[in-house]
Amino acid sequence: MESAERELYSIGEVAERLGLHVRTVRNYVRDGRLKAVRIGKQYRISRADFEALTSRPPGDTPSGDIGGRGRAEVSSIVQIDGVGPDAAHRLSTFVTASAQSPRDTREPLRVQTVYDKERARMKIVVLGSAADTAELLHLVDGVLGPDNDMFTTDGGQEAHRA
Repeated sequence: MESAERELYSIGEVAERLGLHVRTVRNYVRDGRLKAVRIGKQYRISRADFEALTSRPPGDTPSGDIGGRGRAEVSSIVQIDGVGPDAAHRLSTFVTASAQSPRDTREPLRVQTVYDKERARMKIVVLGSAADTAELLHLVDGVLGPDNDMFTTDGGQEAHRA
């Protein structure tokens, strides 16, 4: 029987899958954080109880996991001053579309943009994996470069070309 189909796991197997010490898993059982059934002198943890503890199946290790223990998430706030409403709208569309593009990771980037017309200021909030966030911020940096016409030139009003 393959491990993905198994219904009961030993404390040692659970510890290995979680990257924890066996004693830590025993403490989880003793403290009631992890349900287990005692069979003879050993505990067995059901697949459902393992999933309840970890929120994922026993053989599953999401790509963002660090050593099988958890997932790292980055939150970034980018503030852009001196941007007019048209440029803010274009930048918001660009960032949102970039965040929704297919990635190798399971978790999509979450992006929110806010524009303050009075201050000609835009904020972009990005939540997601470190690699995906870095990639998106690199794209934003490229779009905001000196060769692009994103910034205003006359006190909050966007420069228009004839």
